[in-house]
Amino acid sequence: MVGESDLSPCVPPLGPLEYPTEFWSKVVWFTALFPYVVLFILLFRGITLPGAMMGIRFYLTPDFSALANANTPPRRCFFSLGPGFGVLLAFASYNEFHNNVYRDALITSAVNSATSFLSGFVIFSVLGYMALKEHVEVKDVATEGPGLVFIVYPEALATMPWPSFFSVIFFLMLLTLGLDSSFGGSQAIITALSDEYPILERKREWFVAGLFTLNFVVGLSSCTQGGAYVVQLLDKYAAGYSILFAVFFEAIAISWIYGIRRFSSNVQEMLGFEVGLWWKFCWAAIAPCFILLIIVYGLTSYEPLEYGPYRYPVWANLLGMGVAGSSVLCIPAIAAWQLARTPGGLLQVYSLYLTLHSWRQNLRKLYLLA
Repeated sequence: MVGESDLSPCVPPLGPLEYPTEFWSKVVWFTALFPYVVLFILLFRGITLPGAMMGIRFYLTPDFSALANANTPPRRCFFSLGPGFGVLLAFASYNEFHNNVYRDALITSAVNSATSFLSGFVIFSVLGYMALKEHVEVKDVATEGPGLVFIVYPEALATMPWPSFFSVIFFLMLLTLGLDSSFGGSQAIITALSDEYPILERKREWFVAGLFTLNFVVGLSSCTQGGAYVVQLLDKYAAGYSILFAVFFEAIAISWIYGIRRFSSNVQEMLGFEVGLWWKFCWAAIAPCFILLIIVYGLTSYEPLEYGPYRYPVWANLLGMGVAGSSVLCIPAIAAWQLARTPGGLLQVYSLYLTLHSWRQNLRKLYLLA
C-alpha cells in the first residue's frame, strides 16, 4: 500500500525497526535536498578561490577526443539517470495508473542534467585552485572515480580557510547521497522479489534483515586496505556493460517483441494523449542502435583493468567478467526457461501472448463502458 506521502515508496522498511510513513518521508526530503544546499555552499566558496576561473574554463571547453573513450559517455548517463538498475521500475509501480509519466520523465531528465552541470562548476573551480597552487595544468589534477572524491577534493578542502567545516559538510553530502542510493537500490530488490515470491512479503522483516546483512558482508571487502582496488573492480565490471546489456534487451523486448504500437497504446491509455512520433522513433530505433553501438565499441576497445600504476592480474579480470556475466546471462537463461515450461513452440507461445494482450484490452473496454 502506498502511504499518504508520494515519497514513502522510496524508502525500504527496516524490519522490526520500521517507522511511520511520515518519518521516512522527512528523511527522504532531507537526504534529497541537503546535497543541493552543500553544492551551492561549495560553489560559492569555489568560485571565490584564486585559479577558479582557470578550472571553469577547462570545464566549459569541449574536448571531443574524450568521446573516443568507450567508458565515458554511457556510464555517466546510466549512473545518473538509473535505467537498468530496476529502481525506476520499482518506484513507478507505486504510481497511480493515470500518472503523467511523460511529464515525470522530462522533469527527471532535466533536473538530472542541470545537477550534473552545476556539480561541474563545484568540482572544477576547486581543481583550478589546486592547479594554480601546485603550478600545474588543470588536466594534471583532474581525475575520476574514487580518487577525485576521496583524495583530490579533500586535499583541496584542507588548504582552504575553515577546512573542518567544508570537509564535514562535504562528507555529509556524500553520506546522504549514499543513503539515497541505498534506499533506491534496496527498494528495487525488495519490490521485485516480494512481487515474484509472496512468501517474502509475508516474512518481510526477515527478508529485509537478510538483504542488508548480505550488503554489509559484501561491503566489508571495500573497507579493507585494498578496498579501493575492490571498488575499482566492481565499478568497471559489476555496473558497467552489464547494465548496457540489460537496457538493450529491455528496449528490444518493449519495442520489437511487445511491439511499439502496443506500448504506445498503453502509454496513451495512461496519459490520455498519444506521444509524438519522435519518441516512438527513439524507442524503436535510436535507443537500441545507440546502446548496441556503445557495447560493440566498448568490447572491441577492451583493455585489462588498471588502477594508477597497478595492473590487475588475469584472474581478477576473469573474476570481473564472471560478475558481469552473472547478470547478463540471466536474461537468455530465464527466457529459455519460460519458453521450455510453456506448452507449444515459439510461435504458439507468441500467439498465446497476443491473445492474452487482446483479452486484457477488451476487458478494460468493457470495464470502462460498464
